[in-house]
Amino acid sequence: MRMMMLALAFFLPQMAAAQTEVDPDDLTLVVTLEEMAEPPFEQEMVLVTIHGKYRRHITREQLIEPAFEGLNWMQLGTDTWFDSRVDGVLMRNMIRRMAIFPERSGTITIPPFTHRLTLLDDENKWFEHDIHSAPLTLQVRPAPDTKGWWFPVRRLSIADNWSNAPELLQPGEGVLRVVQVKAVGVSPEMLPPMPALTSPSAMIFPHPEKRLVELSPDGPISIAFWRWTIKPKSPPSTILEPIQFPYFDTSTRSAQVARISPQRVAFDAASLPATPTSVPPPRGRSPETVLRIVGTAAFLLGLTLFAIGRRWHSGQAVMDHITSWRDRGLMHLGTLTGNVSRHRQAAHRLHRRAEPDPARAAMLLALDSALFDDRHPVADRRIFGMKFNRAFLKRL
Repeated sequence: MRMMMLALAFFLPQMAAAQTEVDPDDLTLVVTLEEMAEPPFEQEMVLVTIHGKYRRHITREQLIEPAFEGLNWMQLGTDTWFDSRVDGVLMRNMIRRMAIFPERSGTITIPPFTHRLTLLDDENKWFEHDIHSAPLTLQVRPAPDTKGWWFPVRRLSIADNWSNAPELLQPGEGVLRVVQVKAVGVSPEMLPPMPALTSPSAMIFPHPEKRLVELSPDGPISIAFWRWTIKPKSPPSTILEPIQFPYFDTSTRSAQVARISPQRVAFDAASLPATPTSVPPPRGRSPETVLRIVGTAAFLLGLTLFAIGRRWHSGQAVMDHITSWRDRGLMHLGTLTGNVSRHRQAAHRLHRRAEPDPARAAMLLALDSALFDDRHPVADRRIFGMKFNRAFLKRL
């Protein structure tokens, strides 16, 4: 009995070791970096593949990433498990895809990955076993000295969308513009900031930008939404300045510029009220009829005064007086019909023929500002014109 106990004490540790012994060829873990035509730049994406091959039955597993120094990283979805046969032997495979982004230039070391496995021994008992990948090194070049945002991307697409037709707005209506920037091979924070949208004559209200990311085996797909609400001011049409930003195409290894063309935003001409060029005078007379009546009356009055001979002693004086009365009539007619051009031209002609008067000149300047300066619009031009006529003609 004593000899049997001594034999068991001698052979049991060897039997336990045999049961938990693992052939290194049964469990392997290989980490590879994608092949690139040249070393990557700072922040340029590098794809990493972790491939485990296992001939042993695995009950539990955990893949442990190392502490990355000088790298940002992102896992590209869940692990993929599948079976294969090598030399007729069934093998279990695990693949994980990752994207890493170097934060600095120089040589960067990628430490070993660890796959912690729970295996079964010959007696169907669990035991833990770790396998490790080999360390890797990555050579990284400094980012080029570029103006603006450094943006290395594998594929870039831009969509310019509008809530409705930007050139067919209704009066007082605004339009929502959404620019979608989709980039493959970057994380969301690497996308350029939302630009400032500018226009010489539009009200622009920017909205907070939105960013999201989709995962794919080819790398992260980051998407940014830039949004603005735009309303034309006066005049009812405006041009939005183009948008552009630089980027580096890592597929062609070339610097590029993304451009979004200028865009016209305007109210639909058919929906705008027609600008009155004439307003029928009382009793159904047309503006032309009124003008003929005013001209005829001025001419007859001039002839009468000439015949009386109270103030004028030459035919030229008569013509000057007739012209003056004609321009006075045109000022009143321009006010009645809303013809701003006719009203203004008559006032300036009267001013040029009269003696210099700084106060009258200041009134003409105020007239031009009120009629043509969008910052000081006139609500009712007819009432304004009548008041101006009374004050202006008193100065003559």
